[in-house]
Amino acid sequence: MLYDLCTTLDRSRKSLVLLAIDILAMGGAFAAAVALTTAGRSAPLHAGEAVATLLAMLAVGVAVTIRRSLHRIKLNAYEMQGLPGTSAVALGMGAAGGAAHALHPGTLPPQIVVLQPMIFLVLSVAARLGLRSVVLWIYRTGTARTRLLIYGAGQTGQQLVSALRTDDTLTPVAFVDDNPTLQSLSVAGLAVHAPLQLAQLIRSERIDRVVLAMPSAGRPAQARIARRVRALGCEVQTLPSFAQLVLDEARETPAQRVELAQLIGPDRVEMDLPGSAEAYSGRSVLVTGAGGSIGAELCRQLLRAGASRLVLLDHSEPALHTIARELEEVAAGTEIVPVLGSAGEPGLAARALADNAVQVVLHAAAYKHVVLVEANATEGLRNNVLATRTMAAAARDAGVDRFILVSSDKAVRPAGLMGASKRLAELVVQDLAERPGNTRFSIVRFGNVIGSSGSVIPLFEEQIARGGPVTVTDPDVKRYFMTTTEAVRLVLLAGASARGGDVFVLDMGDPVPIRRLARQMIEGAGYTVRDAQTPDGDIAIEFTGLRDGEKLEEELLIGQDMLATPHPKILRAEERGLSELETASALQEIRKAVAAQDDAAAATAARRWIDVCDRRAPEPGNAPAHGPGPGIAAE
Repeated sequence: MLYDLCTTLDRSRKSLVLLAIDILAMGGAFAAAVALTTAGRSAPLHAGEAVATLLAMLAVGVAVTIRRSLHRIKLNAYEMQGLPGTSAVALGMGAAGGAAHALHPGTLPPQIVVLQPMIFLVLSVAARLGLRSVVLWIYRTGTARTRLLIYGAGQTGQQLVSALRTDDTLTPVAFVDDNPTLQSLSVAGLAVHAPLQLAQLIRSERIDRVVLAMPSAGRPAQARIARRVRALGCEVQTLPSFAQLVLDEARETPAQRVELAQLIGPDRVEMDLPGSAEAYSGRSVLVTGAGGSIGAELCRQLLRAGASRLVLLDHSEPALHTIARELEEVAAGTEIVPVLGSAGEPGLAARALADNAVQVVLHAAAYKHVVLVEANATEGLRNNVLATRTMAAAARDAGVDRFILVSSDKAVRPAGLMGASKRLAELVVQDLAERPGNTRFSIVRFGNVIGSSGSVIPLFEEQIARGGPVTVTDPDVKRYFMTTTEAVRLVLLAGASARGGDVFVLDMGDPVPIRRLARQMIEGAGYTVRDAQTPDGDIAIEFTGLRDGEKLEEELLIGQDMLATPHPKILRAEERGLSELETASALQEIRKAVAAQDDAAAATAARRWIDVCDRRAPEPGNAPAHGPGPGIAAE
């Protein structure tokens, strides 16, 4: 009830309460002063004189109170703002009492004129401070307060404690500080503890949030402490210094991002690719995996190419919603058709193609995370192989003009199931390309795309933002890289020139050492690498070892025979696939393993059929895998 009373009273009523308290204090102070000065006296006081003096003092006291707006000062701010005003009221009442006594001298002792203001000052201040304590107690018992542990007992931490002393919702409980000289001491009324006691303090003191009040520490150090606190199941917040807040320096500056030219070389950032708009302008195009990084960029560039209709197929509702909303906001003359579901559902695939009169299919849907696919073999093969077969067959049956499979360099002599699944997807598409029909099937194979799902660059950025360490599998691991925009433009360009059964390989330049990439990203973000030479560096690089399904270096070619194309960054590989009977047998084995959820059987079947195919391919010779050169036949 008391809590409801405190929270429902409006400002004007609270002011009236404070004014009434001051008037009562004035009257009480006068009565107390009279009692003290007349104790032991036999002569009675003249009532008229006492009343006149009291009224004069009350009139002046109330007038000064209202003039100084004492009744409008909040209790929390009274100590700083109210004490001078209350002193002015006391002085005013003393002056009024002295004037009244001088005009009507009589039996009233003159000491009353001095004692009454002094007693009023004590009563008024005590009443407000007592009322503030009661109100704070009511608020604290009526609401749940967030209990704070402050990491850092320096100037910023002490200022924070002072600021929260009278807060209704937050209560500082204790300090934690790395400085041994402060530990076991009391600072700003709170005990200072060592960081080793952090977990125990969070449990025993029921801490809701840890505030990092150590702005002088670097971002990596703060990030490491924050990560440790979150691991203990507690919220964490970083507080800038109060000087930074005033100077507007508290906005957290994100880590600088390294320029792409620094990561993959200045000659690899392609900004002047020929267009392929004529192949897609005015056409109905379906993109599978439209919500992914590659699929979404395909949709954006197809929109700019003037496609008449874009059919977005994805089984992730949030991803599909995001890309559909983005495209609908900028689409001008292009119909956007979102289709929620899997490309592996035959009925859905056939309906999406037929209902939208699709002429071109770009199949970008795939599971790409090596470790996840390795641990979920049947699901990886179902999505990457069987769904590709379903979508490609539906495209052929619907009379689609072109079907373009977006593949990966991990499909070349795969070390793991993700690469094996992509290689089998290529073999399935190659098989359909050799059968009668009007659909021109093609495959575009390339390496890592910067910023795409599964790429190391977003992982490194996240690890750097957390303060490290940055994890690299092996000191000698290398990967090919290309920007998303460049890769997608080349995919569209290659698909536009496909004749049927083509395996296009994109020129990815030279492979990039991942160890060097990690160092460049750390230094480009404004930090130093912590290693044996610089033990005081900000962020360490840790080597975790190659995981299942990973290789030191990826390849782009299975054989050595390549044909040039009109564009120097697009090459056509000459590769042999499985026969029609072998492809059917491989699909049957994989379907059987997937239906039985037998990961071992699925993995065995995938590797066996890839071995059958790869044994027919010549070993790669000295022909370059990343561009035309000696030994490559011209088209």
